[in-house]
Amino acid sequence: MKNIKNILFDCDGVLYQDLEAVFGQVSKKMTEYISSKLNVNLIKAKELQTNYFHKYNTSLNGLMIHHDIPPEEFLKYVHDIDLSFMKKDKLLREELEKLNIKKFVFTNGSKEHVKNITEHLGIEDLFDGIFDIVDAEFHPKPEAKAFDLMVKKFNIEPKNTIYIEDIAKNLSIAKARGSTTVWLMNDEYWGKKESDKDFIDYKIENLSLFLKEIRLLQNS
Repeated sequence: MKNIKNILFDCDGVLYQDLEAVFGQVSKKMTEYISSKLNVNLIKAKELQTNYFHKYNTSLNGLMIHHDIPPEEFLKYVHDIDLSFMKKDKLLREELEKLNIKKFVFTNGSKEHVKNITEHLGIEDLFDGIFDIVDAEFHPKPEAKAFDLMVKKFNIEPKNTIYIEDIAKNLSIAKARGSTTVWLMNDEYWGKKESDKDFIDYKIENLSLFLKEIRLLQNS
């Protein structure tokens, strides 16, 4: 861990873990948007949303390919959600502050969504950059193009980088590029799929405790 200079965080399911409370809202708004935009009922909209997610890694990607959906409009609509329930995470803030390496967010969502989440968690000022789906030219994780564009934007060396994800398969390209990969364990079907593969270096249960371990190892 002593050679680590950067840490990449996915946003949803990593910086916070109550995925249903947040992404349940996002998913509902996706269904509403698809229903309205494509003039189909909510059942058909949900079916398309799910099928595109599984086939193209994001529902948006499928909608762009098959229906020429304007991505900025979609992202703005689906991420307009209520986060008033979310509490500031003082422990996470403390560990992020103490960790003397560069910190970035790497997400398939939008910058605005990440900013909204991190503001509610009280950690918005602790990151050196955010790389979102727009930066990725709408190539979603785990596509190599997304990872390589992120590395170029942040000017980082993958071999000096830790990457933390809740969706195990998204770590595959990072491992291939030489990064240290960390899966934040969860029971979500899509999250744990491929979690038994050898492209995962560490499996953790608690983000703040893992950051503390990194700090202690670096200072030892």
